[in-house]
Amino acid sequence: MAIKTYRPTSPAIRFRTTLDNSGLAKERPLKSLTRAKQRICGRNNKGHLTIRHRGGGHSKLFRVIDFRRDKRDIPARVVQLEYDPNRSARIALLAYADGEKRYILAPNGLAQGATVIAGDGADILVGNALPLKNVPLGTMIHNIELKKGKGAQMARSAGTAAQLLAKEGGYAQIKLPSGETRMVHLDCYATIGQVGNLDHENISIGKAGRSRWLGKRPTVRGVAMNPIDHPHGGGEGKTSGGRNPVSPWGLPTKGYKTRNNKRTQRFIIKRRGAK
Repeated sequence: MAIKTYRPTSPAIRFRTTLDNSGLAKERPLKSLTRAKQRICGRNNKGHLTIRHRGGGHSKLFRVIDFRRDKRDIPARVVQLEYDPNRSARIALLAYADGEKRYILAPNGLAQGATVIAGDGADILVGNALPLKNVPLGTMIHNIELKKGKGAQMARSAGTAAQLLAKEGGYAQIKLPSGETRMVHLDCYATIGQVGNLDHENISIGKAGRSRWLGKRPTVRGVAMNPIDHPHGGGEGKTSGGRNPVSPWGLPTKGYKTRNNKRTQRFIIKRRGAK
């Protein structure tokens, strides 16, 4: 998918780039596979702000994605590729042989009219889903389950792919896009190939307003605040904070480990960023 640039007719458009969506369907999404999306703007169920810098943005319809791929051994034809405003990846509308239609994440190389299938005996082709025990070593995969039947939780964003490294003792060793190597049960399903829309990371937003369309609000530096608002705030003239970088609540923000899930600790073989 190519990147479009624009003639610099204004400062806002000078550095702006977008993706060429000419290969995507122009029709509205399938009504039966869309849901209304409630805006929470970073608030919890009590209305308290729990995630900063979120709010506003364009209204969106949520597309129901089939992350389980639980229609087994039934071939499906790719009707069309579509844009999804809720994620960085593109989605593909599948029409199964029994008449049902579902959305899946569109892997790189999947074209309109192609046939995909999910099941234990599926071929090693882009878009097919099968358990890790039947995937050859070295294969690039995405849309990976962590628990059998729960649905895919890993390697779902645009351009990402994991690699199957080994199989041992009922578990597969998978190298994730972050660099982490993790064990996943061999009965968990994964999809062959790499998630499409590889050029997503090369897009230049170009102007502040485009971030607001996406629901991203401005971020203010801590050193620009008052002491009551941030630990880096205050000081005479321009100061750099006077201490190691911390969050507004005093937690270190660079290199400080916050993971606290001992239950799944044993499944991680190599941490991301480890040398």
